[in-house]
Amino acid sequence: MNRRDALKLAGLALALPASSAAWANNGTYQVLNPAHKGDDPSKIEVLEFFHYGCPHCRDFDPLITAWKKKLPADVAFRAVPAVWNNAQLGGLARLYFTAEISGELGKLQEPIFAAVQDEKRPLFNEEQVREWVTGKVADPAKFMETYKSFGVGSLVQRADQLARAMKIQGVPSVVVDGKYLTSASMSGSHENTLKVADELIERARKERAGK
Repeated sequence: MNRRDALKLAGLALALPASSAAWANNGTYQVLNPAHKGDDPSKIEVLEFFHYGCPHCRDFDPLITAWKKKLPADVAFRAVPAVWNNAQLGGLARLYFTAEISGELGKLQEPIFAAVQDEKRPLFNEEQVREWVTGKVADPAKFMETYKSFGVGSLVQRADQLARAMKIQGVPSVVVDGKYLTSASMSGSHENTLKVADELIERARKERAGK
């Protein structure tokens, strides 16, 4: 799902910024300019941009979940919820980070996709989240305490800034080493996206080694 569609779903109509990226390898990925440094310079960072309202992200999730388990030690993976200055997507991002920090993400990831897409649950506000997680997590009160925390709010803000800096126009998108962007719209399929990501990881590894 691209950014324009997501914003339409939220009842917004915002202009998209121009992308600062160059097409490469027959259009299967783009080279970001400028490149962006990862959290750990010693690792090749792989970022997946997604949001819970995106059917394509839901389809991609089991594939990338299996793929990331096989990544070598020099690669660090991180999922980043897209926000695009949208209050509803920001609420869903807050839920994602809360589940991640609370150690509940593995159990809640698919149920959140289902609740948002199939049940049309508005899991972007505190009241709805509190009602929904009751009975699903061991300590709902602690979960909601984390949900409302300054730390989670900061993570949501940072995720929004990161997507803007990398000019993310659609989800799911994968960025390798802060400089290579790919997605199914470029590679042809979710499966090909992961194949391209593997190739980009190897390319980044060779670049770091000066080869």
